[in-house]
Amino acid sequence: MKAVISRRYGQLSTIGKLVIFDGEKIIMRCSTIELPDNGNQVNVSCIPEGKYQVTKVFSPKHGKCFMINDVPDRTAILIHKGNYTKDTQGCVIVGMYHVDLNKDGQIDVGDSTTALNRMLTYLPEKFELWII
Repeated sequence: MKAVISRRYGQLSTIGKLVIFDGEKIIMRCSTIELPDNGNQVNVSCIPEGKYQVTKVFSPKHGKCFMINDVPDRTAILIHKGNYTKDTQGCVIVGMYHVDLNKDGQIDVGDSTTALNRMLTYLPEKFELWII
């Protein structure tokens, strides 16, 4: 199993599409938001593009989620639920679709709990994530 996030960078956020593959077969698609690309700075930037190993974890703050391992110069990078870029300090937020929930002109994600729960169901304890 592997997951791929394809990104589009903006000044205020990074918008993405996450696709989960079982071999060549697509088993899930969802949307992502992250902080903008601020040079991989801690707490204010998305992480660099690359290939990462991901593991299921339990976070005291976010509950069951995923840890993106071995991010250069960063620690505790998660894939977790939320709706807005204010819900992250450098992690990846997943949702079922992009939407401007609070009507502020910025893209958010909707139905985040469903997206994360499906990922937790479909993905094994460890998998590979490609961010492109």
